[in-house]
Amino acid sequence: MAPNPMKMNTKQSANSSTTSIAASAAASSQEILVRETLRISANLASAPLLQTPSSLTMICCEEIDGRRWKYVAETDASGHFKKNSFRPLSLQSPQAPLDELLAFVRSYVVPEGFPDSVTPSYVPYMTWRALKHFFGGAMGVFTTQTLLSSVGVSRNRATPGAVAINWILKDGAGRVGKMLFARQGKKFDYDLKQLRFAGDLLMELGAGVELATSAVPHLFLPLACAANVVKNVAAVTSTSTRTPIYKAFAKGENIGDVTAKGECVGNIADLLGTGLSIMIAKRNPSLVTTFSLLSCGYILSSYREVKSVVLHTLNCARFSVAVESFLKTGRVPTLQEGNMNENIFSFPWRDKPVVLGSRVKEAFQDPSAYIAIEPLFDREKYIVTYNPLKHKVYAVLKDQAKSDDILKAAFHANVLFSLLNSNESKASSLKESGDLNSNVRHTIADIEACMADTCKIVTNSYGLFKNKAKEQGWTMSESLLNPGRARLYSPDNR
Repeated sequence: MAPNPMKMNTKQSANSSTTSIAASAAASSQEILVRETLRISANLASAPLLQTPSSLTMICCEEIDGRRWKYVAETDASGHFKKNSFRPLSLQSPQAPLDELLAFVRSYVVPEGFPDSVTPSYVPYMTWRALKHFFGGAMGVFTTQTLLSSVGVSRNRATPGAVAINWILKDGAGRVGKMLFARQGKKFDYDLKQLRFAGDLLMELGAGVELATSAVPHLFLPLACAANVVKNVAAVTSTSTRTPIYKAFAKGENIGDVTAKGECVGNIADLLGTGLSIMIAKRNPSLVTTFSLLSCGYILSSYREVKSVVLHTLNCARFSVAVESFLKTGRVPTLQEGNMNENIFSFPWRDKPVVLGSRVKEAFQDPSAYIAIEPLFDREKYIVTYNPLKHKVYAVLKDQAKSDDILKAAFHANVLFSLLNSNESKASSLKESGDLNSNVRHTIADIEACMADTCKIVTNSYGLFKNKAKEQGWTMSESLLNPGRARLYSPDNR
């Protein structure tokens, strides 16, 4: 009996449809398997960043310029933290050597926040300026050698070239010193007076080293290079701080006129001083005596010049003066009083008792201290603490901190520092009066009591301090308080 073609077609179509369904199911299963494999791989690749071994406990997380760390501490069998186990762990792979080199170069040749911190015309201007100085420096080699040869340094042809090379090396060392010190440009904004006075001291130091070359002429090159480096650093300081000082004197849009007249007065005084020194030099006076008298007059004049400047902004030095006066008298000092009481000798390279925006590892030596203090600042965008080992007050900023939060953190840190100093003074007076049992050093109980007191003081008086500061004409800006770039962040905020 012949097979029915209709049944055969039906069976073939059923088999083909079954095969296609099975194939699509297999393909779907493969897609799901690949998707799940990729998801698990991604989770495994990202999980170690915040996973911590069982023996370690994560305390907090920190971020600086996009780079992140987590702070961990080891615990023993009883759950207590082990001594000296508090340390940071990096949450990203190390930068490539080329990236580190480029970041290092950028820190020297472009401003912070570049390119957003400058106008678009900055790049072409600096390009042409660099090219101009390149040709100028090249021409300086030949012009200096030609001038020395024309003056007739010696009849020997080799001598003018050797002297010119020494002279150019001296000037080159000065330019290198100027370039390296220019990296500290941001400090010229918030430590203006301190750097200006320090620059004048360096200028006198450089002049003294130059005079020393007459006693040891065979050491001319190293001494002249050192003196020129110091004097060029001083020149950078003077140039960088000149405009903000003139701006403080201008009441309207007349900064150009104020600058021009100020430079004119300086040039007239320089010419008069040059003429006087020429007249004195003809009498062959004692070099040491003359230099000592002139240096004393220069330094005294510089100190009075800097002290006479009245700035409206609150940097770290003037902020501490304002807070201390507010806590003692209930009033914020006037502009004149605040500037006159500012410590000019508090140079930027010296350690300061109050550090704003510090890293966690600097502020806390023990994870228990962090865990005990953190709840006090649950509603704040910062954490203030005192490190008894370093005898400093630290303000650690959170990543949500805005301008007013940074100002409040600085106010809180200065209040804590003032309160600790007051308690230390009382303890010292008790010890001098005969109470030998009194301890001048701060105990943990003293610090915790001070922390609780400062939280109440800041809550009740920070707003009043701001209002009184504005009434006196002070301009409050967190940028002039030089906050560090480290920020606390939540591990979930990634």
